[in-house]
Amino acid sequence: MPLESLQLDKTAQLAEELSLLSYESLTVLDKTQLKRLLLDHVGVCRRGAEQSWCVTLRKWAKKYNLTGASPVFGTEFTTAPNVAALLNAAAAHGMELDDTHDSSISHPGAAVIAAALAVGAHKNINGEKVMPAIVAGYEAIGRIGRTVGADDVIEYGYHPTALFGGFGVAVTVGKLLGLSGNGIASAWGLLLSMAGGSMQFSQDPFGTTVKRLHGGYVAHNGILVAEFASLGIDGPKGSIDGKFGLANLFGKKPDFDELSTNNDNLLEIHKISLKPYPCCRLFHSTIDALIEVMGHYPIDPSDILKVIIGGPRIMVTQHMMRRPESIMAAQYSLPFTIATSLINNPGEYESYTDKHFNDQRILSLCDIVDAEEDAELEYVFPEHFGSWVEIVTQHGKSKRVKVIDSIGTPENPMKLEDIEIKVSNLLSKVQHAPSVRDIGEAIQNVTQDGGTRRLVSLFSSKGSN
Repeated sequence: MPLESLQLDKTAQLAEELSLLSYESLTVLDKTQLKRLLLDHVGVCRRGAEQSWCVTLRKWAKKYNLTGASPVFGTEFTTAPNVAALLNAAAAHGMELDDTHDSSISHPGAAVIAAALAVGAHKNINGEKVMPAIVAGYEAIGRIGRTVGADDVIEYGYHPTALFGGFGVAVTVGKLLGLSGNGIASAWGLLLSMAGGSMQFSQDPFGTTVKRLHGGYVAHNGILVAEFASLGIDGPKGSIDGKFGLANLFGKKPDFDELSTNNDNLLEIHKISLKPYPCCRLFHSTIDALIEVMGHYPIDPSDILKVIIGGPRIMVTQHMMRRPESIMAAQYSLPFTIATSLINNPGEYESYTDKHFNDQRILSLCDIVDAEEDAELEYVFPEHFGSWVEIVTQHGKSKRVKVIDSIGTPENPMKLEDIEIKVSNLLSKVQHAPSVRDIGEAIQNVTQDGGTRRLVSLFSSKGSN
């Protein structure tokens, strides 16, 4: 059999494997982790829905009111699943607080969970089907991202969430629609022609909202292709590893073995980092290192001569904008993140808002932040988003701290109570938001009849009253 035929089989094998994933196959630890991911997602999504550009999208979406039974977070109306998922995923991806799968450098939860809840609510599917569908979505994104080579992809200028996310959504929704492995592979073939997502937003101080939409685009498109495949519309097979499949189109040195079952037998949902800081995931180890430096060696920011950051190459090539003029640009700016972390609370979303863009204390610190590639940290990236911080004072004193695995990573996870505090703090600024206790109870009972609808209804403006 030709080598190409053997490679094409890997896409089909992955689709078949994920189509057979069931609730009964999930362990207690798997189900516990899923509930943590759900809690984090809905909290971030509901707060994100209040951002001004999300409110604008609601106005656009209102013309689709009553076209389906999927609630749009923060509104009283329901709409078609693809429309609701677009808005909800964009909201979840809109605060730089959604979960991250490090080795694929992507944010699977924003799109996968939003799509699963939208379709689950529309069709009144309970959690026993929704939860394994979510697992399959994370599994697809993680394995496909490693196969293609996410670190190369992002260096080429493609955003991994936009490039890989639709494949995760397609399998999640495909399972909810009852697609076979062959049907999922067909949906992936349809999705292949939609895959993309430029990193140009990282170079622009203003036009950054498109990054928020990347989560929404893939949620919308993943639902569409799964629905089309369920109608019998065929997509080309070999969408991941074919001659013109995703890996060969976008990858530098694709590793097709990554499509096969994980060698560690650990589902991708256990390889997720949750974010305590509302900024680029790459900076979280940097903030942790900065906090450690300042904790051990209290330094007045005005006494700092320079701040040097060491980390993966991408820090230097894509994150050194010193004068961001939008929230997204600020959250993607290493100098601004370090500067505002020295002046403000790095865990507060408000630390990245426009009221700080002309703060001369912050801007003067932005000008003394420099980054350099660290060969060791580049080697372990993206499996580990490590970095080090060195602060040099006016008096010539120098202090350096390195952090390999930041708070929230699988190696240094957030506790459940920390996630609850994060969600509670986010929702404290939302009128009529549900309590963390009510959310937790709904998640706990999501496998009961009507459980998905009850959970999602908490986040409509009517259901929150």
